[in-house]
Amino acid sequence: QEQLVESGGGLVQPGGSLTLSCAPSGRTFSSVAVAWFRQTPGKERSFVAVINHNGDVANYAGSVKGRFTISRDNAKNMVYLQMNSLKPEDTGVYYCGQSWAGLGISSASYNSWGQGTQVTVSS
Repeated sequence: QEQLVESGGGLVQPGGSLTLSCAPSGRTFSSVAVAWFRQTPGKERSFVAVINHNGDVANYAGSVKGRFTISRDNAKNMVYLQMNSLKPEDTGVYYCGQSWAGLGISSASYNSWGQGTQVTVSS
């Protein structure tokens, strides 16, 4: 099964910004919705944001609404997560997944997870 590849994570101070990128390892994913989830040790993967196949519909978790922006460039076969005003509670491994079931917030609706990219928000 094809995997997605996440990149762009790192260490940032509270209030800082990062942009994560997600790309398929093989085929294009321009016809499917793509979501970002994050996971911390001992916890299940939690929904962050999702964008539909052509980029005109996006949904966000309440905790990131107004601070994060999900976008996509189908010509470049990329999905992005712009994260601003980062907080320590945003720390975690961020994964992108492609949807097989609409724009849901459950990780069960997504597959092709990559290895994730670590985001650490700390002073």
